[in-house]
Amino acid sequence: MPEGVFTAPLRRPAHLGEDWVEPAQRRYTADEDGIWDALYARQMQVLPGRACSAFLAGLERLELGRGGVPAFDRLSADLSALTGWSVVPVPMLIPDHVFFWHLANRRFPAGNFIRTRDTFDYIQEPDVFHDVFGHVPMLTDPTYANYMQEYGRAGWKAMRHNRLKALGALYWYTVEFGLIIEEGAPRVYGAGILSGPREAVFALEGRSPNRIMLNVDRVMRTDYVIDDLQPSYFVIESFADLYHQTVERDFDRLYRALGPGFTYANTAVIDVDDVLQRGTLEYHLRGGRGSSAVAV
Repeated sequence: MPEGVFTAPLRRPAHLGEDWVEPAQRRYTADEDGIWDALYARQMQVLPGRACSAFLAGLERLELGRGGVPAFDRLSADLSALTGWSVVPVPMLIPDHVFFWHLANRRFPAGNFIRTRDTFDYIQEPDVFHDVFGHVPMLTDPTYANYMQEYGRAGWKAMRHNRLKALGALYWYTVEFGLIIEEGAPRVYGAGILSGPREAVFALEGRSPNRIMLNVDRVMRTDYVIDDLQPSYFVIESFADLYHQTVERDFDRLYRALGPGFTYANTAVIDVDDVLQRGTLEYHLRGGRGSSAVAV
C-alpha cells in the first residue's frame, strides 16, 4: 500500500536494507496462529457468493486455510509457478518508492506481524492477514498480477509529476476496494473489503453506497476515506478491462491535467458517471462508523 494512504509515521529499523525486507518471516506463536485461523473462519462465513471467482480460486490454490499464518517461502514457490510473483516480509508500511520497486519486480511486501485480540476487528496499519489473505490470492490471476506489476512501474511516473495522491486514489478504488461484474452482478476483488468483517455485505447489498463503473480519470480525481466504510465503490467489467483502462492510458498527459488536490468528494455522483446504483448515503449521513452499517 502506498505510504500516503495512511498516516502512520515511517521509521526504518537499522537492520533493514534499501528494500526494507526483513531477514526472515517471523515465527508466530500458537495464539497468533489462532488469530489467523479465527480471522480466516470469520471471512469465509461472509465471502462465498460475494468474493470474485479469482479470489476464491486463489485461496484454494494457495491453501491459505490449512491452519496458522502461511509460510511466505511456500506461498512464493506456489505463486512463482503460477504468475511469477513472490511474497516478502516487511516490518511496517514502507516508503512509496520502495513499495513501487517491489511491485514492479513482482514482489508483494507483506506485513511481518499480526493484529492482536484487542484489534481483531480493525487495524489501521495492514498486517499479515490483510496483506496475505486479502491481496495474495488475487496474484494467482495472470491479468490481475500483470496489473499489479504495471501499477508498480507507474509509481515512478507519478512521483516525477508529484501526483502520488492521484495514483493512491486509483489503488484505493481498485486494489483495496474494487468490485467486478460476474454473472451480471458485482462481486468483490478489493483486499480492503475481502479482509474485513462488514464491508462485503455493505458494498454489495447496502442501499447507502454509490456503485459506479470505473473511469480512471474520474477516480484519480476522487477523495477517499481510510478509516470507515466507503461511500462509493467503482466497478470493473473484467480484469482485462482494468488493465486496458490503466496500462494503456497516457498518464503523462493525465498528470499534466490533474490539479494537486482532489476534485470530487468521495460521496459525489457526477454527470460522466455510469451509475449502477445511486446510493442513499444514509450510513454516512448518520455519522459513519458505529451506525448500523449492513442495514443501510
